[in-house]
Amino acid sequence: MISFFTVYTTQAANEEKGWLISTNDIHADYTGVPVANGTIGILPWKEPFSIRHLILNHIFEYNDDSGVNCMIKGINPFNLVMNVDGNDINDKNISNWEQSLDMRHASHNSSFIAEGKVKVTYTVIALRNLPYSAIIRIQLQAIDNADISFSNIMQIPDKEYKKPISQYRIIKGDANVEILKTNAETAHGRYKESVSAMFIPEKGDFKLSGSDDKKTAYAKIHMTAGQRATLTLGATVCTTHDFSDPYSESERELIFLKLQGIDQVISGHNRLWDELWQGDIRIDGDLEAQQVIRCALYNLYSYCRQGTSLSISPMGLSSQGYNGHIFWDSEIWMYPPMLFMNQGIAESMINYRCKRLDAAKTRASVCGYKGAMFPWESDDFGQESTPTFATTGQFEHHITGDIAFGAWNYYRVTRNKEWLRNEGWPLIKAAAEFWASRVKANSDGTYSINKVIGADEYAQDVNDNAFTNGAAITTLKCAVKAAKIINEKTPKEWSAIAKKIRIVKMNNGVTAEYDGYNGQTIKQGDANLLSYPFDIITDKKQILKDLDYYIQKIDMKNGPAMAFGIFSVIYNHLGQSKKAEEMFRRSYRPNVHPPFNAFAETPSSHNPYFATGAGAMLQAVINGFGGLSITDHGITQHHSVLPASWKKLTITGVGKDKKTYIVVNSNK
Repeated sequence: MISFFTVYTTQAANEEKGWLISTNDIHADYTGVPVANGTIGILPWKEPFSIRHLILNHIFEYNDDSGVNCMIKGINPFNLVMNVDGNDINDKNISNWEQSLDMRHASHNSSFIAEGKVKVTYTVIALRNLPYSAIIRIQLQAIDNADISFSNIMQIPDKEYKKPISQYRIIKGDANVEILKTNAETAHGRYKESVSAMFIPEKGDFKLSGSDDKKTAYAKIHMTAGQRATLTLGATVCTTHDFSDPYSESERELIFLKLQGIDQVISGHNRLWDELWQGDIRIDGDLEAQQVIRCALYNLYSYCRQGTSLSISPMGLSSQGYNGHIFWDSEIWMYPPMLFMNQGIAESMINYRCKRLDAAKTRASVCGYKGAMFPWESDDFGQESTPTFATTGQFEHHITGDIAFGAWNYYRVTRNKEWLRNEGWPLIKAAAEFWASRVKANSDGTYSINKVIGADEYAQDVNDNAFTNGAAITTLKCAVKAAKIINEKTPKEWSAIAKKIRIVKMNNGVTAEYDGYNGQTIKQGDANLLSYPFDIITDKKQILKDLDYYIQKIDMKNGPAMAFGIFSVIYNHLGQSKKAEEMFRRSYRPNVHPPFNAFAETPSSHNPYFATGAGAMLQAVINGFGGLSITDHGITQHHSVLPASWKKLTITGVGKDKKTYIVVNSNK
């Protein structure tokens, strides 16, 4: 007979595994994942104290290689080298190496034994409570007597900065601090950046100093067997984008960090992550799915912050992928899960667009249209930033409808009329004006939208693309509904156009991806999006016919992961639970890399974390298995079926009232 205590401890152990992803083979395949706080992203790697890069959110500078504004790497203040008895520590002279990602409190943890003499444990944290700051906290336990030293320099990314000046400053006063500092200008002088780093001894007799050239900071200690010591390297990164005087500010914030005390700082960071995790997804019976889904939430939470009016790029703060630009990935893939799980982040993401409405209006005018035409790739200024070699920036117009739909959904979830009147309605109205000027009237009374690129980017320069036309229909309908709520008038033609925009069918009855489509390989689902999320095609037979047809046309090698997450949702809505699970597994398994479930864009690619794919996978769980939908009446739950191995699905913190929704497997 199994005792209650045994069952309880087993459940507790499984719960902990759902939060912690670990590895202990330094020679195995390895892709790192970042720690980030919505402002800075840090990418730790497997070698002792290795930090690949630091990414700065919303700081864009012209990049000579790409030819467009690119989100920049920050000056990296974490270039630690540990030395034990005269030997630099690397992956060749350590043993007992372990690493873990603690998703509950967003920390990256490493441990090893150096030279057989010192057990080293260190934690990398991008502080949620201090958005421009991060720490590496190092705990030492001497196995034998040893002389230990740490050195740290600033790493300045190639081609991204000019005029760097590094110095080791001893500031005497109330705080008496020693700071390693680098000031520099971004490559073309748009911003100035100041980075300050400081060794903060917590336990042990550390001696601090700087090199003669004032470009290196040192912390040294002699330890005897059994002795313990703790040292933290703190850093703050500030630019003129956010501060008129980043030079003093980077020092000021770092001193504030030190004087608060590291324990208190970490406690504050943990409290904020506890608040974020009020919106959580718990899967009983499937540890693989639990870790992958929670890792997806962890990354989306890491890449944005409430109150910033910033959004999330496809690779988040894990890399400079796609130049850090904001695409439809934000509104269609990543924003919907945040709208369910965290309205603060969702509001920031949609307000990113609202604050850049004027730039979208200018772009519409430049291209000969009315209203607002949002850029396919947006930089911090809200202007078109697609590299000129790509035609997507000129013709992937569906993004304007995607954004309007996102704004309408924010109101449907929050019921915030003040926001709708002041922020959402101006955007939705301008988007509707764009589509009314973009359509072309046909002789039979219908309307076409010609010369576009749809969600399937393999098909370029096509007419009446299903998804683009669906985005236009959705925008015009949403605009009419929004206007009624705030007592605004709309042109009668908006409703008339929405009813008459062409959705083409092929001879076999399948919804055509575009006029003239004839079975070509597609990059990702396009016509299927008319069922979900747009809810334009509602007949189940038609939905299934479209679904079964286009699944056979997907590029299985180079197509992005998002399509399969959406296919999973649709199959679940059709009551086909086995197919829903098959598509769910297909949405992540070919794309996830060890050891930390780093999500690549395609099965053939390799990158730190593809946040867009994570968003689609989360929708498979929230909108599919969880049965949650956003409707004109708010969030509702309909019948759904769980994968066979899942005992229970619990989704907490949903919507403005932070409700909990539970689905129990009836077969368990």
